[in-house]
Amino acid sequence: MNRPSSAPAGMPPLPSRRRFVTGLAVGATAASLGGLALRPASAAALARDGTAPYVLQGSDFELSIGATRVNFTGRERPAITVNGSLPAPILRWREGDTVNVRVSNRLPGNTQTSVHWHGIVLPANMDGVPGLSFDGIYPGQAYQYRFRLNQSGTYWYHSHSLHQEQAGLYGAIVVDPVEPPPYRYDREHVVLLSDWTDLDPAALFRRLKKMPSHDNYYQRTVGDFLGDVRRDGLRATLADRGMWGRMRMTPSDLSDVNGHTYTYLMNGVTPCGNWTGLFRPGEKLLLRFINAANMTYFDIRIPGLKMTVVAADGQYVHPVTVDELRIAVAETFDVIVEPSGQDAFTLFAQDMGRTGHARGTLAAHPGLEAPVPALDPRPLLTMADMGHDMAGMDHGSGAAGTMDHAAMAHAAAGHAGMDHAGMTHGGGGHPASERGNPLVDMQSMATTPKLDDPGIGLRDNGRRVLAYADLHSLFADPDGREPGREIELHLTGNMEKFAWSFDGIPFAGAEPLRLNYGERMRIVLVNDTMMQHPIHLHGMWSDLEDADGRFQVRKHTVDMPPGTRRSYRVRADALGRWAFHCHLLYHMDGGMMREVRVEEQA
Repeated sequence: MNRPSSAPAGMPPLPSRRRFVTGLAVGATAASLGGLALRPASAAALARDGTAPYVLQGSDFELSIGATRVNFTGRERPAITVNGSLPAPILRWREGDTVNVRVSNRLPGNTQTSVHWHGIVLPANMDGVPGLSFDGIYPGQAYQYRFRLNQSGTYWYHSHSLHQEQAGLYGAIVVDPVEPPPYRYDREHVVLLSDWTDLDPAALFRRLKKMPSHDNYYQRTVGDFLGDVRRDGLRATLADRGMWGRMRMTPSDLSDVNGHTYTYLMNGVTPCGNWTGLFRPGEKLLLRFINAANMTYFDIRIPGLKMTVVAADGQYVHPVTVDELRIAVAETFDVIVEPSGQDAFTLFAQDMGRTGHARGTLAAHPGLEAPVPALDPRPLLTMADMGHDMAGMDHGSGAAGTMDHAAMAHAAAGHAGMDHAGMTHGGGGHPASERGNPLVDMQSMATTPKLDDPGIGLRDNGRRVLAYADLHSLFADPDGREPGREIELHLTGNMEKFAWSFDGIPFAGAEPLRLNYGERMRIVLVNDTMMQHPIHLHGMWSDLEDADGRFQVRKHTVDMPPGTRRSYRVRADALGRWAFHCHLLYHMDGGMMREVRVEEQA
């Protein structure tokens, strides 16, 4: 059989030319799987059309990380795969079991690798973060992960080495519960969303540092200016443009990398490949949504079907029925749907900036499709979205929202000489480390939790959209104690420098956050940037509080839209060194990360 190129010694064989051609539609690649040692775990074979998931189940696993060439866009590109698969195999575990996962590094050269089990609570030396919890896995070596599962639900795993997650090293985890779940379903499908680029991930990061607005094609034009003048008057329009100009920002800048660079995938399948999950009429389906993207928020809906959310980040919640939900990077949501009345329904996941989408189909038979919706109108940020909620501003309605431009003109006139680095918010000021800091180009002045806000582009769109305020755990606060102390951190950045940090201090220069073993404490996050940030604390749960400081929902990743101030409780019950970071890969790489140390009290 014709091969596109030969594999390095010790690497899984590369897929055939026919697989590459199929990849233009199907997307996922799987090198020859028969030669890999998978026992005693069992492997589900790939279907002939390449769309069936590759599943390993049991308690003992062999994962081989290697290099494979793939083709999602018409060009063969290098990828990092697990057992020759992109995405990596679905790992099926069982609550209460002790799992053993031997991860081997078969990458060429001197490339180190790692695997982090996102959302799984385990000992620090099993967490898979090089430089914190272990030394990493070097070429030709293997690392034995071993830990007991004290939880169930939908999670995922990915590399924590350089940009390997962007190159393909990510996969789904399903932990089956010991006790039956508090809902019934007949069949389930994992729906793993991701973003693929043909660019070398390191080159993409360099481009972001040099040209952070490269993908923002939708800058305001002279025509937009004239249209706003006709609608709002010259004074209000000049005030609006002046405020954006002083902040060196644009209201169309919703994401750093979007569909102009990325191809969006569903279970490793491009939109034209139409990943398909089957159902029988009358069945209830459990869909396990996982956002394994590097930089992309997705807004998910299934036209013609309601979705009942039953779990968030692997933890059961009181059921809430919606038409649409936004899933931040690294979050997971489990939903129940009941297909009826037609044989096919489109799974539609558009990016937050409306530049592209992933899609698949729920179908009664293979090969069926349903109409694919058009992308929603592109939203625009407002000053209120960014925490500059001056008197008279209004969140507005529609995808973009509106504001009182006359009030803005008045506010702008009173703030013409505003020092944005000196703004304060309702919570009582900013850290001294932000003042005069060249790595901080803006600060919010009126932050609130905004838990009932579905988010930019989703307000008043005619659909029932999930908001954080809708999520309530089925259980009470698992700790029960009031927090004994509080740590406040500000999410900071400089858009032009593409520099990101906590409190204006990037990871390389930051002291660890120190927690006392066993304490119950509160973390308060304040987003001073115009970007959304999904914040992930390793090793411990983040128990999100409501606007009144009461426990609301347990999560492992807390989304932070612009202009928000959100708090959550943490029980420091895991000794060791842990990562705490924005889960946008290039924001973490750009400095928005801290080390957390949980230590015994002296």
